[in-house]
Amino acid sequence: MTTVPSPCINWCDINPENGYCRGCYRTLTEIAEWSDMTNPEKLEVWTQLSIRKPQAPL
Repeated sequence: MTTVPSPCINWCDINPENGYCRGCYRTLTEIAEWSDMTNPEKLEVWTQLSIRKPQAPL
């Protein structure tokens, strides 16, 4: 079984305005729990990232 890859791009900086990492757009909770998530949970996070990214201020 193939695991869903992490969206991490090694630019870890949490935006205090929205709580999303400026590199991957995950929350601290999502980052911390990534390795314990199931593939469907990881895919759901990926879906959320595509929604968050265009809306996240730099």
